[in-house]
Amino acid sequence: DGEAYAYLLNALAPEHSTPSTLDTSDPTERANMVLQQAEKLECKRFLTPKDIVEGSPNLNLAFVAQIFHNRNGLSTESKNMSYAEMMTDDVETSREERCFRLWINSLGISTYVNNLFEDVRNGWVMLEVLDKLFPGTVNWKQANKPPIKMPFKKVENCNQVINIGKDLNFSLVNVAGNDVVAGNKKLIVAFLWQLMRFSMLQLLKNLRSYSHGKEITDADILNWANNKVKKSGRTTQMESFKDKSLSNGVFFLELLTAVEPRVVDWNLVTKGETDEDKKSNATYIISVARKIGCSIFLLPEDVIEVNQKMILTLTASIMYFCLQQQGEGPDDIDLASEVSRLSVDGSVSDAAPSPQAED
Repeated sequence: DGEAYAYLLNALAPEHSTPSTLDTSDPTERANMVLQQAEKLECKRFLTPKDIVEGSPNLNLAFVAQIFHNRNGLSTESKNMSYAEMMTDDVETSREERCFRLWINSLGISTYVNNLFEDVRNGWVMLEVLDKLFPGTVNWKQANKPPIKMPFKKVENCNQVINIGKDLNFSLVNVAGNDVVAGNKKLIVAFLWQLMRFSMLQLLKNLRSYSHGKEITDADILNWANNKVKKSGRTTQMESFKDKSLSNGVFFLELLTAVEPRVVDWNLVTKGETDEDKKSNATYIISVARKIGCSIFLLPEDVIEVNQKMILTLTASIMYFCLQQQGEGPDDIDLASEVSRLSVDGSVSDAAPSPQAED
């Protein structure tokens, strides 16, 4: 009925809180006052007092995420790392939707995506993603910020999205802004896949800056990960990115611990002997990686199934984070004598859609 929100906002933003919020006996009125206080923290009003009173899980989750983003109460002066919590997700949504949603939410944009195909329809989320991946490409003076009531303003945003995509040589045959506003899932997926593929390639390209421009091979990334775990005093190793033993998730949790010792809560880790335990570990891997700031391109299923290319990008993402944080130079990477180009093609994931957009 909003009481918990009232206490939370009073703790986070006492300057905007009033005793009347808790004094009122009407749950709907209390919820409305909570939303008014949240707006003072620049939280967007996308849910109603009724949603709070009735306890809509998805909308309340997104609301809490917004409050956390705008006023989380954490000290900006402290860099102390806390344990990552277990990520929760809606297993009933499609695999591709969860994949894109996780990836977008790992980019650090200001909007939290809760329902992919609904949340992208006004064009704003896609503009934020484009600006994150291609800084300077978005003309924000011509963009319309949510909440957007007029349909033509949504079309304006989506037209700019499509135009930027065409400037980037994305495959967008017979695609217009109206298609995004209308929620055409096939075209939305095709566009997002091309964005995510670029992000993967950019990650691998960025690794080159730590090797004086030399190509970093898949063997280099493999050796780095094994050495990192070994130096931390653990014995688990992986033979390749298709090593079936990786399905239990233990190696990556040990790698993440080696990279950031304070982030993995081993009380949440299982031995990964059953399918349920494997899924739990795989889900926690993504929670931890996202918490420390890694780009996320995969789902728990990709870990369990040992999807070779997605396992590669996960390892590369952890490696890139580590090199950024610790300032490791090229001397810390054993470059293979035979250089094989590291690339990601259109078959990165078995679940990945084709980048071709057809009418």
